[in-house]
Amino acid sequence: MAHLWTDCFICVTPSIVVTTKYNYTHYPFRSLFTTTTSHFMADPRNGFCSQTKTFHSLRPPAPLPPPTQPLSITDYTLSLLRSPNAPPLQTTAFLIDASTGHRLFYVDFLHQIQTLSSSLQTRFPSLSRGQVAFILSPPSLHLPVLYFSLLSLGVTISPANPLATGSELTHMVRLSKPSIAFATSSTAHKLPPLPLGNVLVDSSEFHSMITIPTKDKYNEDRVKVNQSDSVAILYSSGTTGRVKGVELTHRNLIAVISGSYHNRLDKNPPFPVSLFALPLFHVFGFFMMIRAAAIGETLVLMERFDFEGMLRTVEKYKITYMPVSPPLVVAMAKSELVKKYNLSSLQRLGCGGAPLGKEVSERFNARFPNVEIVQGYGLTESGGGATRMLGPDETKKQGSVGRLSENLEAKIVDPVTGEPFAPGQRGELWIRGPTIMKGYVGDDEATAATLDSEGWLKTGDLCYFDSDGFLYIVDRLKELIKYKAYQVPPAELEHLLLSNREIADAAVIPYPDEEAGQIPMAFIVRKPGSSITGAQVMNFIAKQVAPYKKIRRVAFINSIPKSPAGKILRRELVNHASGGASARL
Repeated sequence: MAHLWTDCFICVTPSIVVTTKYNYTHYPFRSLFTTTTSHFMADPRNGFCSQTKTFHSLRPPAPLPPPTQPLSITDYTLSLLRSPNAPPLQTTAFLIDASTGHRLFYVDFLHQIQTLSSSLQTRFPSLSRGQVAFILSPPSLHLPVLYFSLLSLGVTISPANPLATGSELTHMVRLSKPSIAFATSSTAHKLPPLPLGNVLVDSSEFHSMITIPTKDKYNEDRVKVNQSDSVAILYSSGTTGRVKGVELTHRNLIAVISGSYHNRLDKNPPFPVSLFALPLFHVFGFFMMIRAAAIGETLVLMERFDFEGMLRTVEKYKITYMPVSPPLVVAMAKSELVKKYNLSSLQRLGCGGAPLGKEVSERFNARFPNVEIVQGYGLTESGGGATRMLGPDETKKQGSVGRLSENLEAKIVDPVTGEPFAPGQRGELWIRGPTIMKGYVGDDEATAATLDSEGWLKTGDLCYFDSDGFLYIVDRLKELIKYKAYQVPPAELEHLLLSNREIADAAVIPYPDEEAGQIPMAFIVRKPGSSITGAQVMNFIAKQVAPYKKIRRVAFINSIPKSPAGKILRRELVNHASGGASARL
């Protein structure tokens, strides 16, 4: 498990040792916070310590409770919500159903959490701390209530994609070993039998569980939840292998939310109205939903996402903020549909899940000059955000995913020799801090390969920090194309392809070649009305890259397969290409 840091690493010059000490008394749970002193040398521009070859966060420290203090993420989040700066809970909606307009106000949200917790304790007395609840449901107003309620009882939640197949779900259930499932009438049939059965969250029975208090008084002796207890088992996207179950703790999420809460930009009213086009089973949507509750944000939920429906919702509810994945930014930058709707309320997009190219950012900014794109980077294994941007100056660093988040440290390591690198050099990103996962459930081998004995998480991403401490993602190490003696990053070529106005979407994969080993192959989605040819695609790229990076094979496709977070599912394209479905152009 990673070390738990409570200091911010700041110094004046690389040659000066600095001592920093912080007073956390003005924060909620102030009696829980501790202060420590830290000594080290680092560059104040980028946080790099030349002695240890480690990058430290330049952010102010996020206060963390002592690790031995019993505390669930539910109690921690609701303590922040009740702070003096929070919105009025009686009149502020937490959740709005985009299709029906139905609203759940914060005061009712808190009541439903308590009522559901009492109902669960009464109806399922054997459901106890440490057991796992599998959740298979599309977004709804009930889902956040269910999450917070189960977590307050110390039950580990394991949400999954409701579109997953039966065999995929069987694998997930085998990993997480749930005692009970919460599903809908349309998804429950895909689940195997479980010891405590299934509860349908779209049933009248569940509605009564969250609205009608049980006869027994709510348990005054609250379940003692330790921060080291498992909070969730989330499933990795499986873009480079079989899905793994990532085990996170309450401490992990407390650290993520603390950093995001205390160092956020929107500290003063009016509070954001956010449109959630993110799946709540994915780490990005999961921690952003908890963050929203902590700051008193209003979330507008879409049960089924469609692009024009999203535009209509932005106009109807005057959305100010949207957490999105890069494909949505691409669509907004290119689609003519956006001209039909009044999107003037939109102020900021939080973009994560996959790299966003500089060309796409520039095109988006040209169309929406008053909308700020705040990029970030994280993994399921890091509890979400490991880097992010803060403020207008940082958002100008197009192509970057921001600076290292609070309480984290990082290394850029040669993937072959393990040698740590200085700013400007490319290598595998390693990160360490209180947000890093406990491990992969049921897979000790994968855990050992990803987490070293000192708590460093090996991300598998080829990255570099610049001289100002901004992180740039080059590509996934496992996805680099080996052309002769050269390594070709697919993401670089994809960013160039997306700058072509005739291309709606693109993906690049390795294609086997007897002479070169592998060659770059592009799958192209033409923009409506476009007749661009494979030769034109290859010539477009050839003019902009070194010869070894040229695209040497092209296929056209209706859509690029992607994960819910927007990551390209290259394995599907590789299988498609190797199956002979694509003709050489």
